[in-house]
Amino acid sequence: MPRYLTLVRIEEGAFQMEEADPGFDERMGALFEEITKAGVMLETAGLKPTAESTRVVWEGGKIGYTDGPFTETKEVVGGYSISQCRDMAEAVEWAKRFLEIHPPQWKVTCEVREIEEM
Repeated sequence: MPRYLTLVRIEEGAFQMEEADPGFDERMGALFEEITKAGVMLETAGLKPTAESTRVVWEGGKIGYTDGPFTETKEVVGGYSISQCRDMAEAVEWAKRFLEIHPPQWKVTCEVREIEEM
């Protein structure tokens, strides 16, 4: 069965977890329990802020490093998941369900990509 990487993109600093409605954590926990019991979720995690990260770039035959935060970037990857689904449609459906749990005033984007098996 194919595996899918879902990149969760957020506008860093645009909202705080403390701003979520009181039922947010419970809804998220219930979805994670459901997707895990279904055998779909293989791994998931949030990422630390870009202020604690470094970009490594290969350009012109040289390596370059840039320490965060990356203020020129509006959206950043704030988390990820790796799932095993029948097809892209199922992976997208799980991403949709994940997004619908979030407060309506937040902007959260999921990019779903099939992992190429070597």
